Amino acid sequence: MSSSPIVVQRDTKAWQLQVWVSFGIAVFLCAVGLAWLPGEQLEQAFMVMGYVFCLSAAFVLAKFVRDNESASRRGGGDTPMWKLVVWGGFAVAMGLTGWGLLSMDINVTYKAFLGVSWLYLITTAFTLAKMLRDRHEADLLEARLQGRREAAQAAAQNSSVN
Repeated sequence: MSSSPIVVQRDTKAWQLQVWVSFGIAVFLCAVGLAWLPGEQLEQAFMVMGYVFCLSAAFVLAKFVRDNESASRRGGGDTPMWKLVVWGGFAVAMGLTGWGLLSMDINVTYKAFLGVSWLYLITTAFTLAKMLRDRHEADLLEARLQGRREAAQAAAQNSSVN
């Protein structure tokens, strides 16, 4: 019985760099926009909390979706209530932040800058979460393959000794 070698697919260093740089640019643009946000301090605090809430909810949602994809192949998954919490939290974070942004009495151009940088942050967060999870899964697969190789070598050495 011949087995074809298992190839562990990994993202290129260039892709990893692009993902990290894009995420860094998105964070920087949001930070700049929020740091010079005109208006009341309460509105500024609301927007900062909204952006952080959205970012956190995006990472939680990315993990939830990926975990459930893996679990569905194994015959498991999260409870319906957790699904509601994750999707509901993401929807509330995005909805409240969008509502807050649209409701603020600031220049339309400034709103557009904040809106685009916010959406850029969310998309780069999903991409970063996927890249990190892919790397983790590739590391696990390589560790399993290395363990199998070592076990096969040990078995071969034991059979040649006997």
